[in-house]
Amino acid sequence: MRTIRLAVVTPQRNVLSEEVVSVTAPGAEGYLGILPGHAPLLTTLKPGVVYYRKIGGERDCLAVSGGFMEAGPDKVIILADTAETAAEIDVERARRSRDRAAKRLRERPPGLDVARAELALARNLARLKAARSRSGS
Repeated sequence: MRTIRLAVVTPQRNVLSEEVVSVTAPGAEGYLGILPGHAPLLTTLKPGVVYYRKIGGERDCLAVSGGFMEAGPDKVIILADTAETAAEIDVERARRSRDRAAKRLRERPPGLDVARAELALARNLARLKAARSRSGS
């Protein structure tokens, strides 16, 4: 079985380094699927969930808040602003953060940085989606 090396790195830490069968990532123009032998690619990532299939067939995921992805025939490197595996996500904290961001966007207080609030909402929606994917619900 052909595999690719998936590495996910943030400024704070190495989040993941694993041989996988496939990767699906949230590119700026939509989700991208990467298989072994992929042509070289460099793209930006938006907040979302990175899915990957392990050698045994199990699917796992992690949430990213944006960044860059470089793919090639035998590797995928994700340089993310932040990344959390599904198991690391504090669901209650993510819900509170999502609710705060949504409330700020609804109420639009004076001086609101709309782009920052939208990014916070997208980041926490991705975290919740990754956590749900891991739990199977």
